[in-house]
Amino acid sequence: MFPIRDHNPSEQRPWITYGLIAANIILYLSTLPMVAGGEWLWVRLALYPLAVVNGELLWGLVTHMFLHGGIMHLVGNLLFLYIFGDNLEEQLGRLGFLVFYLLAGLVAATAQIAADPFSTIPMVGASGAIAGVMGGYLLLFPRAKVDILAIFIIFFKVFTLPAWIVLGVWLAIQVFGGYTTPTAGGGVAYWAHAGGFLAGVVLALPHFLRLGGRAFWARTHGHPPHPEVVYAPTRIPRVGR
Repeated sequence: MFPIRDHNPSEQRPWITYGLIAANIILYLSTLPMVAGGEWLWVRLALYPLAVVNGELLWGLVTHMFLHGGIMHLVGNLLFLYIFGDNLEEQLGRLGFLVFYLLAGLVAATAQIAADPFSTIPMVGASGAIAGVMGGYLLLFPRAKVDILAIFIIFFKVFTLPAWIVLGVWLAIQVFGGYTTPTAGGGVAYWAHAGGFLAGVVLALPHFLRLGGRAFWARTHGHPPHPEVVYAPTRIPRVGR
């Protein structure tokens, strides 16, 4: 079950969001094993908690946000960035959004390092920074409509939920995974996701207060401050036996 779009249009071109998507795609293609030097580049730019704790390979704190471990890892992250990034960029401005994104990614990396500081497993992915985008989105638009695609074996269903449910459940899964999954086992960086999400809420808080804080929620009732998009019903073709 994952989001495919929101009903929250932005009224300007989100060039920073597009640029971040392009940078992730370009670096992914540049670090493919079949590209000359690609594997070496991936290894050098990943984040190694133990190295950072010892003051080495510190550039990995930033460069890891633009690396991915596979095509599905890349596509999944960029889908979330595409859905939620444009609205936050519109609110924070282009430069503000870029700074917000990088800071959320740094906090996410710090959270994962704090959870397992002696790990030598490379950490890669934009998901910590994108989790920050999701946290900021939740603060500003808790009742924005988000379309979810649910897949259960051969059954497909698209339905709409408010953002606070979609993002709240996602955060709960990250915290649960962080507590139940051994950090040394590698795989998903749950604490990076949770840390990035909470950082996004905190980093978006000054803008939220400038908008009026709870008075902003009272005016918008948690919805986007402009008319929501109304999509035609999504038709998923039936497949016979």
